Amino acid sequence: MNTGNKNILAVNGGSSSIKFSLYTQDEPPAKWLSGKITRIGLKDTELTFTNNRNKEKGQLPVKAEGLSEAAVFLIDWLGQQADAPLAAVGHRVVHGLQHRQAAFIDDVLLGDLQRISTYDPDHLPGEIELIRLFRSRDPGLPQVACFDTAFHSTLPRVARLLPIPRRYEEQGLQRYGFHGLSYAYILEELTRIAGPAAAGGAVIVAHLGSGASVAAVKDGVSVDTTMGFTPVGGLVMGTRPGDLDPGVWWWLLDNDKLSATAFNQLINHECGLLGVSETSPDMKDLLDRESTDVRAAEAVQLFCYQVKKTIGAYSAVLGGLDTLVFTGGIGERAPAIRSRICAGLEYLGIGLNQRANAHDELFLSAEDTRVGVYAIPTDEEWMIARIVKHLL
Repeated sequence: MNTGNKNILAVNGGSSSIKFSLYTQDEPPAKWLSGKITRIGLKDTELTFTNNRNKEKGQLPVKAEGLSEAAVFLIDWLGQQADAPLAAVGHRVVHGLQHRQAAFIDDVLLGDLQRISTYDPDHLPGEIELIRLFRSRDPGLPQVACFDTAFHSTLPRVARLLPIPRRYEEQGLQRYGFHGLSYAYILEELTRIAGPAAAGGAVIVAHLGSGASVAAVKDGVSVDTTMGFTPVGGLVMGTRPGDLDPGVWWWLLDNDKLSATAFNQLINHECGLLGVSETSPDMKDLLDRESTDVRAAEAVQLFCYQVKKTIGAYSAVLGGLDTLVFTGGIGERAPAIRSRICAGLEYLGIGLNQRANAHDELFLSAEDTRVGVYAIPTDEEWMIARIVKHLL
Protein backbone atom coordinates (compact mmCIF):
# COMPACT_ATOMS: atom_id res chain seq x y z
CA MET A 1 0.00 0.00 0.00
CA ASN A 2 1.68 3.20 -1.22
CA THR A 3 0.94 5.98 1.26
CA GLY A 4 3.84 8.32 0.49
CA ASN A 5 4.44 11.01 3.09
CA LYS A 6 0.90 11.07 4.41
CA ASN A 7 0.07 11.36 8.12
CA ILE A 8 -1.12 8.64 10.47
CA LEU A 9 -3.91 9.65 12.83
CA ALA A 10 -4.16 7.81 16.16
CA VAL A 11 -7.56 8.08 17.86
CA ASN A 12 -8.35 7.06 21.42
CA GLY A 13 -12.07 7.56 21.95
CA GLY A 14 -13.91 7.34 25.27
CA SER A 15 -17.48 7.89 26.37
CA SER A 16 -16.95 11.62 26.98
CA SER A 17 -13.59 12.38 25.37
CA ILE A 18 -11.52 11.88 22.22
CA LYS A 19 -7.72 11.89 22.37
CA PHE A 20 -5.85 12.22 19.08
CA SER A 21 -2.34 12.51 17.66
CA LEU A 22 -0.96 13.02 14.15
CA TYR A 23 2.28 11.24 13.25
CA THR A 24 4.66 11.23 10.34
CA GLN A 25 5.61 7.88 8.87
CA ASP A 26 9.21 8.11 9.99
CA GLU A 27 10.81 5.24 11.86
CA PRO A 28 9.95 5.58 14.64
CA PRO A 29 6.75 7.59 13.98
CA ALA A 30 7.14 11.25 14.99
CA LYS A 31 4.23 13.01 16.69
CA TRP A 32 3.75 16.58 15.52
CA LEU A 33 0.19 17.40 16.57
CA SER A 34 -1.79 16.10 19.52
CA GLY A 35 -4.73 17.00 21.69
CA LYS A 36 -8.10 15.98 23.02
CA ILE A 37 -11.74 16.95 23.13
CA THR A 38 -13.05 16.67 26.68
CA ARG A 39 -16.34 16.99 28.55
CA ILE A 40 -18.34 15.94 25.49
CA GLY A 41 -22.04 16.45 26.07
CA LEU A 42 -21.55 19.25 28.60
CA LYS A 43 -21.74 23.00 28.11
CA ASP A 44 -17.99 23.57 28.38
CA THR A 45 -16.79 21.03 25.80
CA GLU A 46 -13.41 22.10 24.44
CA LEU A 47 -10.56 21.02 22.19
CA THR A 48 -7.03 21.50 23.48
CA PHE A 49 -4.00 20.92 21.26
CA THR A 50 -0.21 21.11 21.02
CA ASN A 51 1.67 21.57 17.76
CA ASN A 52 5.23 20.32 18.22
CA ARG A 53 6.43 21.98 15.01
CA ASN A 54 5.59 25.59 15.74
CA LYS A 55 5.28 25.12 19.53
CA GLU A 56 1.73 26.43 19.42
CA LYS A 57 -0.70 25.44 22.16
CA GLY A 58 -4.34 26.38 22.31
CA GLN A 59 -7.90 25.56 23.16
CA LEU A 60 -11.15 25.97 21.28
CA PRO A 61 -14.79 25.76 22.39
CA VAL A 62 -16.66 22.88 20.78
CA LYS A 63 -20.41 22.83 20.21
CA ALA A 64 -21.21 19.15 20.59
CA GLU A 65 -24.16 17.49 22.29
CA GLY A 66 -22.63 14.08 21.78
CA LEU A 67 -19.71 12.08 20.40
CA SER A 68 -20.84 12.38 16.76
CA GLU A 69 -20.81 16.18 16.74
CA ALA A 70 -17.46 16.25 18.54
CA ALA A 71 -15.94 13.83 16.03
CA VAL A 72 -17.20 15.83 13.05
CA PHE A 73 -15.69 18.98 14.59
CA LEU A 74 -12.38 17.18 15.07
CA ILE A 75 -12.28 15.80 11.51
CA ASP A 76 -12.95 19.25 10.04
CA TRP A 77 -10.39 20.91 12.34
CA LEU A 78 -7.71 18.34 11.53
CA GLY A 79 -8.32 18.92 7.83
CA GLN A 80 -7.37 22.56 8.36
CA GLN A 81 -4.21 21.75 10.33
CA ALA A 82 -2.58 18.89 8.44
CA ASP A 83 0.07 19.68 5.83
CA ALA A 84 -0.56 16.31 4.16
CA PRO A 85 -3.58 14.02 3.80
CA LEU A 86 -4.11 10.98 5.98
CA ALA A 87 -2.61 7.62 5.12
CA ALA A 88 -4.76 5.83 7.68
CA VAL A 89 -6.56 6.15 11.00
CA GLY A 90 -5.69 3.87 13.89
CA HIS A 91 -8.29 3.37 16.61
CA ARG A 92 -7.79 2.07 20.11
CA VAL A 93 -10.46 -0.64 20.36
CA VAL A 94 -10.84 -1.88 23.91
CA HIS A 95 -12.46 -5.26 23.24
CA GLY A 96 -12.29 -7.51 20.21
CA LEU A 97 -13.32 -10.90 21.62
CA GLN A 98 -11.98 -13.37 19.02
CA HIS A 99 -9.99 -10.62 17.27
CA ARG A 100 -6.71 -10.48 19.15
CA GLN A 101 -4.35 -8.81 16.65
CA ALA A 102 -4.54 -5.41 14.95
CA ALA A 103 -6.34 -5.49 11.62
CA PHE A 104 -7.72 -3.29 8.88
CA ILE A 105 -11.40 -2.58 9.54
CA ASP A 106 -13.84 -4.01 7.02
CA ASP A 107 -17.56 -4.74 7.15
CA VAL A 108 -17.00 -8.13 8.80
CA LEU A 109 -14.84 -6.75 11.60
CA LEU A 110 -17.18 -3.80 12.13
CA GLY A 111 -20.13 -6.19 12.36
CA ASP A 112 -18.27 -8.32 14.91
CA LEU A 113 -17.56 -5.26 17.05
CA GLN A 114 -21.20 -4.21 16.85
CA ARG A 115 -22.32 -7.63 18.08
CA ILE A 116 -20.14 -7.44 21.20
CA SER A 117 -20.69 -3.74 21.91
CA THR A 118 -22.72 -4.57 25.03
CA TYR A 119 -19.66 -6.29 26.56
CA ASP A 120 -18.14 -2.85 27.15
CA PRO A 121 -20.94 -0.30 26.79
CA ASP A 122 -18.73 2.54 28.02
CA HIS A 123 -16.11 2.19 25.28
CA LEU A 124 -17.11 0.05 22.30
CA PRO A 125 -20.23 1.97 21.11
CA GLY A 126 -18.25 5.21 20.98
CA GLU A 127 -15.31 3.57 19.22
CA ILE A 128 -17.67 2.05 16.63
CA GLU A 129 -19.33 5.42 16.11
CA LEU A 130 -15.96 7.07 15.44
CA ILE A 131 -15.06 4.38 12.91
CA ARG A 132 -18.38 4.87 11.07
CA LEU A 133 -17.96 8.65 11.01
CA PHE A 134 -14.49 8.48 9.48
CA ARG A 135 -15.79 5.94 6.95
CA SER A 136 -18.72 8.18 5.97
CA ARG A 137 -16.39 11.18 5.45
CA ASP A 138 -13.76 9.24 3.47
CA PRO A 139 -14.86 5.69 2.48
CA GLY A 140 -11.48 4.89 0.92
CA LEU A 141 -9.40 5.87 3.96
CA PRO A 142 -7.84 2.77 5.60
CA GLN A 143 -8.79 2.34 9.25
CA VAL A 144 -7.07 0.00 11.67
CA ALA A 145 -8.41 -1.52 14.88
CA CYS A 146 -5.67 -1.74 17.52
CA PHE A 147 -7.00 -4.02 20.22
CA ASP A 148 -6.22 -3.46 23.89
CA THR A 149 -6.52 -7.21 24.39
CA ALA A 150 -3.79 -8.11 21.86
CA PHE A 151 -0.89 -7.85 24.32
CA HIS A 152 -2.53 -10.45 26.54
CA SER A 153 -3.10 -13.03 23.79
CA THR A 154 -0.12 -14.86 25.32
CA LEU A 155 -1.89 -15.55 28.62
CA PRO A 156 -1.57 -19.24 29.52
CA ARG A 157 -4.85 -21.12 29.53
CA VAL A 158 -4.97 -21.31 33.33
CA ALA A 159 -4.88 -17.49 33.45
CA ARG A 160 -7.66 -17.20 30.85
CA LEU A 161 -10.13 -19.68 32.33
CA LEU A 162 -13.19 -18.50 34.24
CA PRO A 163 -14.60 -20.93 36.84
CA ILE A 164 -18.04 -21.11 35.21
CA PRO A 165 -19.74 -23.86 33.12
CA ARG A 166 -17.76 -24.61 29.95
CA ARG A 167 -20.71 -23.80 27.69
CA TYR A 168 -20.11 -20.12 28.39
CA GLU A 169 -16.52 -20.32 27.20
CA GLU A 170 -17.86 -21.29 23.77
CA GLN A 171 -19.64 -17.92 23.77
CA GLY A 172 -16.38 -16.08 24.42
CA LEU A 173 -16.51 -15.73 28.20
CA GLN A 174 -12.93 -15.85 29.41
CA ARG A 175 -10.28 -13.51 30.79
CA TYR A 176 -8.88 -11.21 28.09
CA GLY A 177 -7.00 -8.42 29.88
CA PHE A 178 -6.84 -4.78 28.83
CA HIS A 179 -4.51 -1.74 28.75
CA GLY A 180 -2.52 -3.79 26.25
CA LEU A 181 -1.39 -0.85 24.13
CA SER A 182 0.04 0.79 27.24
CA TYR A 183 1.82 -2.38 28.35
CA ALA A 184 3.30 -2.94 24.89
CA TYR A 185 4.64 0.61 24.87
CA ILE A 186 6.11 0.28 28.37
CA LEU A 187 7.96 -2.92 27.41
CA GLU A 188 9.51 -1.12 24.43
CA GLU A 189 10.50 1.84 26.59
CA LEU A 190 11.92 -0.43 29.29
CA THR A 191 14.04 -2.14 26.64
CA ARG A 192 15.34 1.25 25.47
CA ILE A 193 15.97 2.56 29.01
CA ALA A 194 17.26 -0.49 30.87
CA GLY A 195 18.17 -2.91 28.09
CA PRO A 196 16.73 -6.17 26.70
CA ALA A 197 17.74 -8.17 29.76
CA ALA A 198 15.58 -6.05 32.07
CA ALA A 199 12.57 -6.12 29.74
CA GLY A 200 13.01 -9.87 29.22
CA GLY A 201 13.11 -10.73 32.92
CA ALA A 202 10.36 -10.97 35.52
CA VAL A 203 8.50 -7.65 35.18
CA ILE A 204 5.40 -6.26 36.87
CA VAL A 205 3.80 -3.20 35.28
CA ALA A 206 1.21 -1.21 37.23
CA HIS A 207 -0.93 0.96 34.94
CA LEU A 208 -2.61 3.17 37.52
CA GLY A 209 -5.11 5.81 36.44
CA SER A 210 -8.86 6.28 36.51
CA GLY A 211 -8.81 2.83 34.97
CA ALA A 212 -6.20 0.67 36.69
CA SER A 213 -4.66 -2.73 36.14
CA VAL A 214 -1.45 -4.67 36.78
CA ALA A 215 0.27 -7.09 34.41
CA ALA A 216 2.85 -9.80 35.03
CA VAL A 217 5.33 -10.14 32.14
CA LYS A 218 7.91 -12.91 31.71
CA ASP A 219 10.33 -13.17 28.80
CA GLY A 220 8.61 -10.17 27.23
CA VAL A 221 5.10 -11.64 27.14
CA SER A 222 2.04 -11.26 29.36
CA VAL A 223 1.40 -14.19 31.70
CA ASP A 224 -1.30 -12.66 33.92
CA THR A 225 -3.22 -9.44 34.41
CA THR A 226 -5.88 -8.14 36.76
CA MET A 227 -8.63 -7.13 34.33
CA GLY A 228 -10.61 -10.07 33.00
CA PHE A 229 -13.63 -10.38 30.70
CA THR A 230 -14.23 -6.61 30.79
CA PRO A 231 -12.31 -3.57 32.05
CA VAL A 232 -14.54 -3.48 35.16
CA GLY A 233 -12.67 -6.30 36.91
CA GLY A 234 -9.42 -6.43 38.87
CA LEU A 235 -8.28 -3.50 41.02
CA VAL A 236 -10.49 -0.84 42.56
CA MET A 237 -10.56 2.08 40.09
CA GLY A 238 -11.89 5.62 39.87
CA THR A 239 -15.52 4.61 39.42
CA ARG A 240 -15.27 0.83 38.85
CA PRO A 241 -15.23 -1.70 41.68
CA GLY A 242 -12.77 -4.25 40.33
CA ASP A 243 -13.18 -7.83 41.55
CA LEU A 244 -16.11 -8.33 43.91
CA ASP A 245 -17.92 -11.29 45.44
CA PRO A 246 -20.68 -12.22 42.92
CA GLY A 247 -23.01 -12.57 45.87
CA VAL A 248 -22.82 -8.81 46.35
CA TRP A 249 -24.07 -8.30 42.78
CA TRP A 250 -26.87 -10.82 43.32
CA TRP A 251 -27.93 -8.98 46.48
CA LEU A 252 -27.95 -5.63 44.67
CA LEU A 253 -29.97 -6.96 41.76
CA ASP A 254 -32.44 -8.71 44.05
CA ASN A 255 -32.71 -6.09 46.78
CA ASP A 256 -32.60 -2.91 44.64
CA LYS A 257 -34.35 -4.45 41.60
CA LEU A 258 -31.78 -2.91 39.28
CA SER A 259 -32.34 -3.03 35.52
CA ALA A 260 -29.46 -3.95 33.22
CA THR A 261 -28.99 -0.26 32.40
CA ALA A 262 -29.00 0.79 36.05
CA PHE A 263 -26.61 -2.04 36.92
CA ASN A 264 -24.17 -0.92 34.21
CA GLN A 265 -24.39 2.66 35.47
CA LEU A 266 -23.61 1.48 39.01
CA ILE A 267 -20.57 -0.67 38.20
CA ASN A 268 -19.02 1.74 35.70
CA HIS A 269 -19.80 5.15 37.19
CA GLU A 270 -20.73 4.91 40.89
CA CYS A 271 -18.31 2.43 42.47
CA GLY A 272 -14.57 2.37 43.09
CA LEU A 273 -12.87 5.34 44.71
CA LEU A 274 -15.96 7.46 44.16
CA GLY A 275 -18.21 4.92 45.87
CA VAL A 276 -15.93 4.50 48.89
CA SER A 277 -15.09 8.18 49.32
CA GLU A 278 -18.55 9.47 48.37
CA THR A 279 -16.82 12.63 47.11
CA SER A 280 -14.46 12.06 44.17
CA PRO A 281 -12.94 9.42 41.85
CA ASP A 282 -9.80 11.53 41.48
CA MET A 283 -6.76 10.43 43.46
CA LYS A 284 -5.41 13.98 43.80
CA ASP A 285 -8.68 15.10 45.38
CA LEU A 286 -8.63 12.18 47.78
CA LEU A 287 -5.03 12.78 48.86
CA ASP A 288 -5.89 16.43 49.52
CA ARG A 289 -8.83 15.41 51.73
CA GLU A 290 -7.55 12.30 53.50
CA SER A 291 -6.33 14.14 56.61
CA THR A 292 -9.81 15.51 57.29
CA ASP A 293 -12.11 12.93 55.67
CA VAL A 294 -11.93 9.30 56.77
CA ARG A 295 -13.83 8.21 53.67
CA ALA A 296 -11.16 9.67 51.40
CA ALA A 297 -8.42 8.13 53.55
CA GLU A 298 -10.04 4.69 53.33
CA ALA A 299 -10.42 4.96 49.54
CA VAL A 300 -6.71 5.73 49.17
CA GLN A 301 -5.79 2.96 51.60
CA LEU A 302 -7.91 0.42 49.72
CA PHE A 303 -6.34 1.35 46.38
CA CYS A 304 -2.77 1.02 47.67
CA TYR A 305 -3.57 -2.20 49.51
CA GLN A 306 -4.97 -3.88 46.42
CA VAL A 307 -2.04 -2.88 44.22
CA LYS A 308 0.47 -4.03 46.86
CA LYS A 309 -1.35 -7.35 47.26
CA THR A 310 -1.30 -7.87 43.50
CA ILE A 311 2.44 -7.20 43.28
CA GLY A 312 3.01 -9.88 45.88
CA ALA A 313 0.75 -12.34 44.05
CA TYR A 314 2.32 -11.69 40.68
CA SER A 315 5.84 -12.06 42.02
CA ALA A 316 4.74 -15.59 42.94
CA VAL A 317 3.35 -16.13 39.43
CA LEU A 318 6.65 -14.94 37.95
CA GLY A 319 8.82 -16.90 40.37
CA GLY A 320 10.51 -13.72 41.54
CA LEU A 321 10.77 -10.11 40.47
CA ASP A 322 13.43 -8.15 38.59
CA THR A 323 11.62 -4.95 37.62
CA LEU A 324 8.57 -2.97 38.75
CA VAL A 325 7.20 -0.22 36.51
CA PHE A 326 4.59 2.38 37.43
CA THR A 327 2.70 4.12 34.64
CA GLY A 328 -0.64 5.85 34.00
CA GLY A 329 -1.71 9.16 35.52
CA ILE A 330 -1.42 8.00 39.13
CA GLY A 331 1.57 5.75 38.54
CA GLU A 332 3.53 8.53 36.84
CA ARG A 333 2.58 11.52 38.99
CA ALA A 334 1.60 10.42 42.51
CA PRO A 335 4.76 9.90 44.62
CA ALA A 336 2.72 9.31 47.79
CA ILE A 337 0.85 6.41 46.17
CA ARG A 338 4.03 4.80 44.84
CA SER A 339 5.65 5.13 48.25
CA ARG A 340 2.71 3.55 50.08
CA ILE A 341 2.46 0.69 47.60
CA CYS A 342 6.17 -0.12 47.91
CA ALA A 343 6.31 0.21 51.71
CA GLY A 344 6.67 -3.24 53.24
CA LEU A 345 7.82 -4.89 50.00
CA GLU A 346 11.48 -4.92 51.03
CA TYR A 347 11.31 -8.73 51.24
CA LEU A 348 10.88 -8.75 47.44
CA GLY A 349 13.94 -6.53 46.98
CA ILE A 350 11.92 -3.34 46.46
CA GLY A 351 13.07 -0.08 47.98
CA LEU A 352 12.55 3.50 46.83
CA ASN A 353 14.95 6.40 46.66
CA GLN A 354 12.59 8.84 48.32
CA ARG A 355 14.19 11.91 46.74
CA ALA A 356 13.87 10.45 43.23
CA ASN A 357 10.34 9.35 43.98
CA ALA A 358 9.32 12.78 45.26
CA HIS A 359 10.53 14.36 42.01
CA ASP A 360 8.83 11.81 39.70
CA GLU A 361 12.16 10.73 38.26
CA LEU A 362 12.43 7.88 35.81
CA PHE A 363 14.52 5.53 38.00
CA LEU A 364 13.22 5.23 41.56
CA SER A 365 15.17 2.41 43.23
CA ALA A 366 17.33 2.90 46.27
CA GLU A 367 21.00 2.04 45.71
CA ASP A 368 21.07 -1.06 47.88
CA THR A 369 17.94 -2.77 46.49
CA ARG A 370 17.75 -5.61 44.00
CA VAL A 371 14.57 -4.79 42.04
CA GLY A 372 14.66 -1.95 39.54
CA VAL A 373 11.70 0.39 40.06
CA TYR A 374 10.71 2.87 37.35
CA ALA A 375 8.03 5.47 36.62
CA ILE A 376 7.68 5.50 32.84
CA PRO A 377 5.11 7.69 31.06
CA THR A 378 2.95 5.67 28.70
CA ASP A 379 1.91 6.64 25.17
CA GLU A 380 -0.90 4.53 23.73
CA GLU A 381 -1.30 6.82 20.70
CA TRP A 382 2.35 6.31 19.68
CA MET A 383 1.83 2.56 19.90
CA ILE A 384 -1.24 2.86 17.68
CA ALA A 385 0.78 4.82 15.10
CA ARG A 386 3.57 2.22 15.18
CA ILE A 387 1.08 -0.60 14.62
CA VAL A 388 -0.65 1.24 11.76
CA LYS A 389 2.68 2.05 10.07
CA HIS A 390 3.65 -1.63 10.27
CA LEU A 391 0.37 -2.74 8.68
CA LEU A 392 0.63 -0.13 5.94
